[in-house]
Amino acid sequence: MELKNCICTLLMIGVIAPALASQQSPKPLSNDDVITMVKSGMPESVVVSAIQSRSGKFSTSTSELVRLHKAGVTENELNAMIAASNKGSSGSPAASEPVQGVTPSAPKSRMPTLTVTAGGNTQELHLEKTQLAETKTKPSSMKSLASDSIVTQAMQTGVNQAAMTAAMHMNSSIGGESVQQAGSIFSSVMSHRQQKMTYVWGVPGPASSNVLQSASPSFTVDFSRALGVTPDDYAPAIVKLTPAQNTCRIIGATQGKADAQSSPAADWQIYSNFLEERVNAQVQKLAPGKYKISLTSELAAGEYGVVLRPVSKSKNFSGGDVLRAQGDGLMFDAVWTFQIPEDAQ
Repeated sequence: MELKNCICTLLMIGVIAPALASQQSPKPLSNDDVITMVKSGMPESVVVSAIQSRSGKFSTSTSELVRLHKAGVTENELNAMIAASNKGSSGSPAASEPVQGVTPSAPKSRMPTLTVTAGGNTQELHLEKTQLAETKTKPSSMKSLASDSIVTQAMQTGVNQAAMTAAMHMNSSIGGESVQQAGSIFSSVMSHRQQKMTYVWGVPGPASSNVLQSASPSFTVDFSRALGVTPDDYAPAIVKLTPAQNTCRIIGATQGKADAQSSPAADWQIYSNFLEERVNAQVQKLAPGKYKISLTSELAAGEYGVVLRPVSKSKNFSGGDVLRAQGDGLMFDAVWTFQIPEDAQ
């Protein structure tokens, strides 16, 4: 009898244990799971955390990376998937079992980079992403945009269109206070939608923290490994920034449809009639996505930025990519700011 009970107990354990294990071990994340999270409007940080904290079974083939990018997966999310895939590849040690004496190397950055040489010193400048604001003021001059309180308030608060759109149109869980701030800033614009709006690119703060002591700096730009873009579609340029009411610096502006910033369709010719103050410079192409920039004359004291602009002014952009700063949107939103002081040599 005891032997019979023992056998029954073992059989029950054999049936129940796998069921409990399946309940305790969540299904590994897949490419489609990531796409579902992105399309549901989850913040990038949440998606990346989920990829890093849960087991995943990702495909990172070229065709899958293209499919993921087209679905709206950002560069940081793609890098997290690639890193997770590398950790779980056959024949490599598990993440919890590092090889003794070997320091794991971080995945190489695919973000555009820029180095500046000024006065004999060379340093890498931090990549900044522009903020996008809406206004009814027509882009007739940088001065008129700099005096527009709607634009300056938007830049000052640091509430960008991505946060507002996600909260208002995608039912995401962005904090209510930020949404209220954005709503108050843009309330007059939102309540009087017109066929066309003016979209303004800028960076917050009255001045750049990068102070160059040379009025004739040179730059080296590398965006050859940027995800989701064709390097030959872009070339770098130097633009003069316009300080606005001691709150921000305006980079440029253009007009577009009222819903251009939220449209997934690549039909927005942002640069066809873009307002900006270009600086004359010699741009030397070293390789696809790699350039050297030299000034043709000394820069006057003021605020400047190195930007990436499409070679063809008729190039189409997706407003959604611009909003999320991914792919072609990341390229157009990228800026490296610097200032030339009065006493620059």
